[in-house]
Amino acid sequence: MKIKTYERKAKFSELAPYDTTTDEDSFMEVCEWNNGEGFDVTINNRHFHLTWGQWECLQVLVNYKDKK
Repeated sequence: MKIKTYERKAKFSELAPYDTTTDEDSFMEVCEWNNGEGFDVTINNRHFHLTWGQWECLQVLVNYKDKK
């Protein structure tokens, strides 16, 4: 068996400067997948995973303005 090792690209921030509803020790961390196809997000004890395509769709939906 061949074992590969690598370092993940990660970014970390406290949430308090961005979210007034959060606890003082709340945080967010984003880690890019080793294959470059997406990333993992950790917000305190919650985790989710997105491909770059899913991220693009999420941005479109969040920024969508109905033309009524």
